[in-house]
This record gives sequence, C-alpha cells and structure tokens, in this order.
Amino acid sequence: MNTRLFLEINDLARATPWLHAPLADYAKYGVLLFAALLLAGWWIARQRGVGLPAAVWAPFGMLLAVAVNQPIVSAVHERRPYTALPGIVVLADRSTDPSFPSDHATMAGAVAAGLLLVSWRLGLLAVAAAAVMGFARIYIGAHYPSDVLAGFALGAAVTLVGYLLARRPIALGLDQLDRTRLRPLLRPGSAAAADQAAPARP
Repeated sequence: MNTRLFLEINDLARATPWLHAPLADYAKYGVLLFAALLLAGWWIARQRGVGLPAAVWAPFGMLLAVAVNQPIVSAVHERRPYTALPGIVVLADRSTDPSFPSDHATMAGAVAAGLLLVSWRLGLLAVAAAAVMGFARIYIGAHYPSDVLAGFALGAAVTLVGYLLARRPIALGLDQLDRTRLRPLLRPGSAAAADQAAPARP
C-alpha cells in the first residue's frame, strides 16, 4: 500500500511537469516559510499578551524533534525510493541519508503543533504548509508516504509532550525577563517602561 501510493504520486509527477519546479523548490526551501511562521507566532503572542510560552517553545520543540529523529533514522535505515525503485521520476537531490522518518516532515509537524498552541488560525496555516511539504517530499521522489506520516507524528508528539514539561519553567523565565530591558521582546513597550517596572535597587 505504501509503495503503491508512492507510485501513484510519482505517476502524477510524471504527468505534471509544470509542477516540477514549484514543488521541488518548496520541498527544498520551504523550511524558510516555517521559520517565518515561527516568527509570526512570536509576534502574535507578543501583541496579544497570550501564548508567549508556547511561541518561545515552538522553535526549541522543532529542534528537539529533529534531534530525536536522527537516531530513529539511523536505526531503521530505510532506503530512499530512488535507490529502491527503478524508473521513477526523481526531482530530489540524491542523498545517501536513510528515508524513514522524514526530517522535513518532522520539522513541519513540530512547527505546526507548536503554532497550534499559540494561535489556531496560524496553526492551521502551518498545518496546511506542512501538508504541502509532505506531499512535495513524496512528489519529488525523496520519501515514501509512511516516511512523511511518521515524521508528522513524531514532530507533533515531541513538541506537545515537551511543552507540557517545559511551559512552567518557560513562563517563570519570561516573568523574570519582563522586568529587564528585554521586555520589548515579550510585549509592546519600551526599555524605559521596563526600567520603571523593575524594583528600585537600594
């Protein structure tokens, strides 16, 4: 079933040469969109004054998820589709790295889960971006569908479980930063306002 679905998507790639360039570019450089979405999550939380711990955690959760993925990739050591299936359309830069789970899907799933904790609207946008990323990684011949689905699940799980453990320490740290000159990073305001909010030194 997994290989059959991959081949169906690969047949679609064969029949849609006009999609090759945009999907290949997104599969390779779409990580920049997820970086922009993380920045947007911080900005929204800062402006609203709600969800800032989640916005701070989201990039760290993403990095942690990708790190957790590495030993799994090495242990499973699944061959890439283009090394296992002759005659398929390959738009990806060929790599010797194993295929399962997909690093890109892990990253995308982690970012989407993290941003859902910040804002449902932004989170749903990230979910859509992640879905396109997953499809693109299959379309270019870099991954099987199972690689992508496992990456989504792993990324989301690491981010959500990590946030449950980290949100309280993060909130306490943000409370401390709120009394420093870094306050403008946490909420609209100025360094002067932070000086006024800080307790006077004897």
